[in-house]
Amino acid sequence: MRLLLDTHALLWWLDDAPELSATARAAIAGGDNVVFVSAATIWEIRIKQAIGKLQISADFEQVLDDQGFDCLDVTSRHAHALANLPLHHRDPFDRMLIAQARVERLKIITLDASFSSYDVPLIAA
Repeated sequence: MRLLLDTHALLWWLDDAPELSATARAAIAGGDNVVFVSAATIWEIRIKQAIGKLQISADFEQVLDDQGFDCLDVTSRHAHALANLPLHHRDPFDRMLIAQARVERLKIITLDASFSSYDVPLIAA
């Protein structure tokens, strides 16, 4: 299975937070699964850090590298795919994750109920 982590799922995973569902935790830890973190997610985290809405480890980049997740860069193909998304959700970071998941055929791990309005497979975070 090829998985894409929504921002809160990534943060819960890194914090070993009890909010992350057992199903999501097993999928992320599953050795046969490929887990992606979007550059858009890192961008969102860094913006929230910069404005004081989120505190993360000073070595956050290394923490991510140590997880063995694959980074999913934002491409022009992903950006063009946004044109085909209805406006069920207005958050630009989430919309990019949805576009990436559709283009790359990924299953998104999220707790965001609005993702279910799109034609993209989900695992409840």
